[in-house]
Amino acid sequence: MCVILALLYHHALTALHSTTLLSFSLSLSLLISDAVLGFMWATGQSFRYRRVHRQVFLENLETVIEKKDFPAMDVFICTADPYKEPPMSVVNTALSVMAYDYPTEKLTVYVSDDGGSDLTLFAFMEAAKFGSHWLPFCRKNKVLERCPDAYFRSNHPRSSETEQMKMLYKSMKMRIEKVVDIGKVSHDYITGERERGAFNKWTEGFTCQDHPTVIQILLEIGKDKDITGQSMPNLIYISRQKSRTSPHHFKAGALNVLLRVSAVMTNAPILLTLDCDMYSNDPQTPRHVLCYFSDTTISPKLGYVQFPQRFHGLNKNDIYACEYKRPCQINPIGMDGLAGPNYFGTGCFFSRQVFFGGPLSFITPEIPELRPDHMVNMPIQTQSILALAHHVADCKYENQTYWGSKLGFKYGCLVEDFYTGYRLQTEGWKSVFCHPDRPAFLGEEPINLNDVLYQMKRWSVGFLEVAFSKYSPLTFGIRALGSIMGFCYAYYAFWPIVCIPITIYSFVPQLALLIGVSIFPKVSDPWFFLYAFLFLGAYVQDCLDFIFAQGTFQRWWSEQRMWMARGLTSYLFGSMEYLTKCLGIATLGFNVTSKIVDEEQRKRYDQGTFEFGVPSPIFVPLVMAAIINIVTLFGGLMEVLRGRSVDELFVQMCLAGFVVLNCWPIYEAIVLRTDKGRMPTSITLISTFLTWALYAAASLVLKI
Repeated sequence: MCVILALLYHHALTALHSTTLLSFSLSLSLLISDAVLGFMWATGQSFRYRRVHRQVFLENLETVIEKKDFPAMDVFICTADPYKEPPMSVVNTALSVMAYDYPTEKLTVYVSDDGGSDLTLFAFMEAAKFGSHWLPFCRKNKVLERCPDAYFRSNHPRSSETEQMKMLYKSMKMRIEKVVDIGKVSHDYITGERERGAFNKWTEGFTCQDHPTVIQILLEIGKDKDITGQSMPNLIYISRQKSRTSPHHFKAGALNVLLRVSAVMTNAPILLTLDCDMYSNDPQTPRHVLCYFSDTTISPKLGYVQFPQRFHGLNKNDIYACEYKRPCQINPIGMDGLAGPNYFGTGCFFSRQVFFGGPLSFITPEIPELRPDHMVNMPIQTQSILALAHHVADCKYENQTYWGSKLGFKYGCLVEDFYTGYRLQTEGWKSVFCHPDRPAFLGEEPINLNDVLYQMKRWSVGFLEVAFSKYSPLTFGIRALGSIMGFCYAYYAFWPIVCIPITIYSFVPQLALLIGVSIFPKVSDPWFFLYAFLFLGAYVQDCLDFIFAQGTFQRWWSEQRMWMARGLTSYLFGSMEYLTKCLGIATLGFNVTSKIVDEEQRKRYDQGTFEFGVPSPIFVPLVMAAIINIVTLFGGLMEVLRGRSVDELFVQMCLAGFVVLNCWPIYEAIVLRTDKGRMPTSITLISTFLTWALYAAASLVLKI
């Protein structure tokens, strides 16, 4: 901290003693950059004050709570587009939780289809049939990987029973994928009147943006049995009513509908929210959760138990840094010693009570059936139950109510999961970070750079919406949670502003060198050691943190490279979109990240090759930075050969060299590659022209 303050003092002193507008501007830009980096460093220290590692002892659970007394559990799975989120992926997620090592009569799985697609409903009708074979197979053979796709891809034991199960799975998969390819559910695939009646709701005027509520009970506890005669868990498909004139509130809106419908139908005290591609990897996971909810020392204020996001199929070096090790695995350990980790949007078990006010300030919902202590004593197929479920799923139901503000999942920004967790903690709820050795959930990651960057751009807009709202962590958060926890949330909320120093350090020193201006201290100057200390100290500490969290050096390198890349793309574009939104200019809003796997892309990804391919404007700043830094590096070497002092240009040349090292995949994509994932020629030409224009403008400023 002392070195950062000294560096800021040096920048301020240099700016005040500047004799020209150019030198003042350069010093001011460095002052702003280092002030932002200093702020992010300061807030980031909050994760180091009270780190907590937890462990559960499952063998003690049944001495505290008998198996027959396990609380009921509702699982919410959200999907939005059958073409970007393949129904087979959602089916695998649902089957993996239906097969939990948990009493089936206590388990209900709700699938929210925000795309309102009959293809998704058909997929779950097929899943219900396959589940009657899969669940007893898992119980009998004590299967650990209860996601069918993961199990059949693993080195599973070979037997005639396993092969028969594999054939059933392939048959189901083939039927679902064929229907998706065709784009409609033909009469050939509808085998009964019950199924035919369900699809009658898809009339000619039915669209994904304008349609009535669809609630279809596919499996019912006590009524539907598996092949061994045991009860199946509830499986319920829901597509909430939508209207072009009513707000949708994206995922939080869908979750609030699930919250209300599930209250009417089952009202389980514990809820699990899962992304459609995040399957269960451990059938014992609910038991881990019960260890915390059964602990009387923490349970009165325990709002949720969050598991880390983990991914399968990652490239060996995780070239796009999609593991998100720092925000999803390292930082939550630090928050766990305070009020607890933030909500990631998936892999989280909630107490239903948490959505109805603080631990000491219960808010009564508008109808008694929505109260968390309401007892459901009628079958879910009862006409009155279904009628009320349709009523609370109506798109106009929330008008003139507290839903989205004081009740349920919170509305107000694009990262509604982060915002919901933050608001719940400011109301007085605590959370727990459960990080077992075996990942509880495994998800799929984007395998092309464009999807990765646009996903983070959307998050950036949402973070800034929280940062500059009336609930800003620097004001409201510190008052409600205390300074350290407030700084933890501020670190995330203000995360996108690192685009300022990254953009400045990617262009300004390089342009200065090209026009013959030195802006850093000479190597012989004592101030040089401040830069050396901060650069080496920050990077070495970051690398050690990563490796101590069971990371590798190669993955750390990928993460810091993507940190720079996101700063020039996702954070920069996200900040610009947030500003235009504040000015009342229309923005793109929510966009579903594609989960479709292209085999050629997958092959390149597994080989560690970056995927550009599409002429996306988000690549332009990246290519511009790559061009100007390699030109600067060679320009600096030429200046040294002409007799200019290395002492004077050393820092600027090292900075350019470091950026060039990080930009190697871009040079490769521009010059060396011929595959479909190479950098589009149009992006290269546009970036080259803009880089030349930037240099011309800098030269003009020097002359003025």
